[in-house]
Amino acid sequence: MTPVDATALRRAIPEVVGILVRRGADFASAEDAVQTALVRTLERPLLEEVRDIRAWLVTVAWRAFLDQMRSEAARTAREERLAREPEVGPVPQRDDTLGLYFLCTHPILTSTSAIALTLRAVAGLTTRQIADAFLVPEATMAQRISRAKQRLAGIPLDQPGDLSRVLRVLYLLFNEGYSGGVDIASEAVRVTRQLAALTDEPEVAGLLALMLLHHARQPARVVGGRLIPLSEQDRALWDVDANTEGVAILQSALARDRLGQYQAQAAIAALHADAATAAETDWVQIVEWYDELLAFGDSPVIRLGRAVAIGEADGPHAGLAALELVGDDVPRYHAALAYLHERAGEVHAAAAEYADAARRATSVLEQQHLLRQAERLRPSHDLD
Repeated sequence: MTPVDATALRRAIPEVVGILVRRGADFASAEDAVQTALVRTLERPLLEEVRDIRAWLVTVAWRAFLDQMRSEAARTAREERLAREPEVGPVPQRDDTLGLYFLCTHPILTSTSAIALTLRAVAGLTTRQIADAFLVPEATMAQRISRAKQRLAGIPLDQPGDLSRVLRVLYLLFNEGYSGGVDIASEAVRVTRQLAALTDEPEVAGLLALMLLHHARQPARVVGGRLIPLSEQDRALWDVDANTEGVAILQSALARDRLGQYQAQAAIAALHADAATAAETDWVQIVEWYDELLAFGDSPVIRLGRAVAIGEADGPHAGLAALELVGDDVPRYHAALAYLHERAGEVHAAAAEYADAARRATSVLEQQHLLRQAERLRPSHDLD
């Protein structure tokens, strides 16, 4: 008897769903059956050693699917046909995992539904884990996933999909970070790594590199319950292996000379990773990469990051001028404004903007950090 390898099980789930669909199950029923098999397995503390965990999971999931069919109504001709399929036998080598990525991120779904379905059908998390991550009741998340699968009814698993939408959903998934006891960012890295193995697109590699480079900073981002900004992080705490791998993947992708937005974002992250200290950061080159990013779309979020970079490269007044091109309703606008005012020596304005930014913050850690920044500056300007 050996402990259940939860990671290996979850890694096999996309393929197993595809196998059940090819055997005749519709996507919704196949995904439900695989989820049932996953939960049953995880509930068992020990599992007899098996040579092929994928084949074993196919067997358990197929039995669960047949149980579902039998419990719905009297046997029909369709059920009798399905029942004749072997429960145990050779597992076909065709891999429908890429199709599952496309299906779970289909344009018919909202981003929220696509993220939830990707976590369940591709990442192999249970509904309870996903609900915990999004801080909603399990029943609520179950309904959300069920509605998403209903909307996908009739869409074949092998239908060509939009890879850019898959990348967008995975990017949003990574940004969920860590909440509810589930490391969603790590799951995003894992399924993006899996996607990179299935495709030969430099933008997939670029997204994986971006995730690795940002995830490498995680140990230094929150220390003692406090949010630590990038410029103040202890870089000795950064994950060296993740940084090294991220840079190598990015260099390989850039060598393909098919630049995309995720590669450009990863290049900015790589420049931060390359600097031994915040003071050694090559801000001039970072501004150049922001200009490359703007060529892919004039985003106010990108302009915000560019303004801060210009403030570092050319001085705070140049940064403030660049910030004028960004609307004040953009997230973290007031935090950037406060930082640049402080750099310019305008302490009173900086304190007020930090306080305003704290009121607009969407996370407790960020709010607390901004309030500390405001309090830090108040004694100085109160003496004026």
